[in-house]
Amino acid sequence: MSDILGHIQTVIEWYNEFVGGYLLLALLLPTGIYFAFKFRFLHVRMFGHSFAILAGRFSRKDDHGDVSPFKALTTALSATVGTGNIVGVALAIYLGGPGAIFWMWVTGFFGMMLKLVECTLGLKYRKFNKDGTVSGGPMYYMEYGLKDKLGKHAKTLAIIFATAAVLCSMGTGNMAQSNSMTDVLNTSYGFPTWISGLVIAGLVLLIVVGGLKRIAEVTSRLVPVMAAFYFLAAMTIFLLHLEWLGPAFRLIFTDAFTGTAAAGGFVGSAFILTLTMGIRRGLFSNEAGQGSAAMAHSAAKTPYPIREGLVASLEPFIDTLFICTLTALVIIMTGAWESGIQGVGMTVLAFELGLAEINLGYLASHIIALGLLLFAFSTIISWSYYGTRAAQYLFGDKAITPYYYVYAVFVFLGAIWGIDLVWSFVDMVITFMTIPNLIAILLLAPVMKKEINAYFSMPDYNKRVK
Repeated sequence: MSDILGHIQTVIEWYNEFVGGYLLLALLLPTGIYFAFKFRFLHVRMFGHSFAILAGRFSRKDDHGDVSPFKALTTALSATVGTGNIVGVALAIYLGGPGAIFWMWVTGFFGMMLKLVECTLGLKYRKFNKDGTVSGGPMYYMEYGLKDKLGKHAKTLAIIFATAAVLCSMGTGNMAQSNSMTDVLNTSYGFPTWISGLVIAGLVLLIVVGGLKRIAEVTSRLVPVMAAFYFLAAMTIFLLHLEWLGPAFRLIFTDAFTGTAAAGGFVGSAFILTLTMGIRRGLFSNEAGQGSAAMAHSAAKTPYPIREGLVASLEPFIDTLFICTLTALVIIMTGAWESGIQGVGMTVLAFELGLAEINLGYLASHIIALGLLLFAFSTIISWSYYGTRAAQYLFGDKAITPYYYVYAVFVFLGAIWGIDLVWSFVDMVITFMTIPNLIAILLLAPVMKKEINAYFSMPDYNKRVK
């Protein structure tokens, strides 16, 4: 069995290194930059308007959809705020050096525009099911939005995306999360991974069978609490060591263009590794361009697709530019990035060193354990929704219940598999979703332009609904 897994990992790593990684470099950032300039940095200009929509300023009781814009955002955020914010950041720094964080920021900034586009299109082409629920996402704007341009190939592209989304739900939103959860429970408290895996799988199954409304109820309460908790822990370290903050920022910016990976390597290869690790981990963190969030936001109650797109643009800001930065700065400020420790252990060490001055270093493992458990668990339950939308698109309503049980099995498998194989699998399946989605939104740029022009040409678009 170990030999088979070893061969699988070799193939996956070859694809990630020589195919998937370069395709992402060629498409992801350029697409985000293209839309940012085409629509004159709409995600920045309408930043305040986005928060007004999120606050419910424009909501009406008779708006069609399953959940409020706020709950759609927290569902999508809970899918992105996960191990990428704790383990993924540490892994990016371990392999790509501090400079990888700069490229994570760049990915997050332009990712705001990508989220705006894909989630607007998701709303525009969503469909209402017989039971009154909503289904939406890239597979729908591929099939219906590209029908005139691609003909029968539009449906083929949608099937490729939906298939990849099912696989990605098992990897990105499932196995990577459960693997990190059981790892930290084993490291911090000595719990056997197989027992933790069974418990987590059981809890996930109990929640996800309730569908989006139950998931949204859980995430709308969990996301604000876990973000505030992690913020307070990191801010304590910043206040204790303000003198370390400036040098940490300088190292991120200087290393971004030179490349000093902790794992070593000559200058040229180190820079490429810094760049690719920053983009990969940035994408894993906020999923901008991947198309996943469009499935959650398509269920929002709003009459204007662009409104939910603007709400969605806040995700990379909160996830990558805010929460990931907290982790990165603590790791770099304390020097933990040079420890040679990989994964969650690096983040735990960073918090231990940061809190040592006030003799609270012993709390580090508990802070990271709790943060990771909350982040990862919320990601697992949210990604189950994405997987059901994709499975429903491919096989109909009958596929939803079986999917839940298969999903729970993969929670357990992720818990017991090795971390290298899990993360390699995650990197691979992300490209299977992202590349078709980026092609689709580029082809639908004229549709996006019409949506923007129509909404902002209304004289009262910013008027409060009474």
